[in-house]
Amino acid sequence: MRTAFYERHLGLGAKIVDFYGWDMPLQYSGIIQEHKGVRGSAGLFDVSHMGRLKIRGPGAQDLIQRVITNDIRQVGDGQSLYSPMCNHSGGIVDDVIVSRLGPGDFIMVVNASNRTKDMDWIMTGMDMNRCEIKDVTTEISLLALQGPQSSHILEKMGAGMMGVKPFRLVQMELDGGPCMISRTGYTGEDGFELFFDGGHAGIWDMILESGAEFGIIPVGLGARDTLRLEAGMMLYGNDIDEDTTPLEAPLGWTVKMETDFIGREALLSREITKKLRGFMVVDSGRVARKGDTIYDNERPVGTVTSGGFSPTLGRPIGYCYVLPEYGVGSHIEVGIGKKRYKAQLASTRFYKR
Repeated sequence: MRTAFYERHLGLGAKIVDFYGWDMPLQYSGIIQEHKGVRGSAGLFDVSHMGRLKIRGPGAQDLIQRVITNDIRQVGDGQSLYSPMCNHSGGIVDDVIVSRLGPGDFIMVVNASNRTKDMDWIMTGMDMNRCEIKDVTTEISLLALQGPQSSHILEKMGAGMMGVKPFRLVQMELDGGPCMISRTGYTGEDGFELFFDGGHAGIWDMILESGAEFGIIPVGLGARDTLRLEAGMMLYGNDIDEDTTPLEAPLGWTVKMETDFIGREALLSREITKKLRGFMVVDSGRVARKGDTIYDNERPVGTVTSGGFSPTLGRPIGYCYVLPEYGVGSHIEVGIGKKRYKAQLASTRFYKR
């Protein structure tokens, strides 16, 4: 599948890769340059591969409350909420952002890899007489504008977002059609995500033109991964999955036990046998990858879930699940290839703007 911006990616010299069935740009000018561009100014991402599900009806809130661990009741019109969805054993089905557009009117953004699975999972608990769910992924385009200059770029376009708080959204007209802009993102920077009809692909050009004086650059999936890794944001399928719980990942703050969500009883009784930590390799430039082993002397104590080179810190970093007694600051070794390299456990959040 291809997004509405595929030809634009080719015209900008993007390296295209298959990402869960979508032809997506991996990089344009280079991962490190794109990464630093977002941290220093602004970057434009095509994230139309992410799933978008519309949930509407008088029973929509009750359905969403049942499938997410966070409390949707605390979210007003024009606000968004981050949350995991759990299965009956407390494992994470997906992590999503739900936005309330109005009474009984919600949109849920899900991971591209889980779009069909999530749809099926949510529908198992749906009262067909009180709400409806529709996959609108191919109807609505989604762009992410991220970086410290992103609000200035939107201001120049006439989309005044300066006073809009994080996890709030505004609906307006842009490029002759309706556009919803939320102050959310996946990079650790201030930024926005723009939802609009797939026929208005010219919004991509508008953003690049308006951002030219601010040094905006197009950014691919490669830098998106290094940015989220520095910022402590988990990747589904690597750092969280159905074999891990929000209490094992650093997502306990999203679990509201006072609500009646699927997986609640399991989380109350399930033993925590591992914790997700960050780590920094201290004596090598080697990058650890998913599946590499974490050691304490000769004892295996964990497994790497994500790893990469941090352009901001200038060293390899990553995430790993380790035994709960290994906290931040613990000295460990990472098995990379046939060698082991000294490393230190850290918070998963390496970068704060």
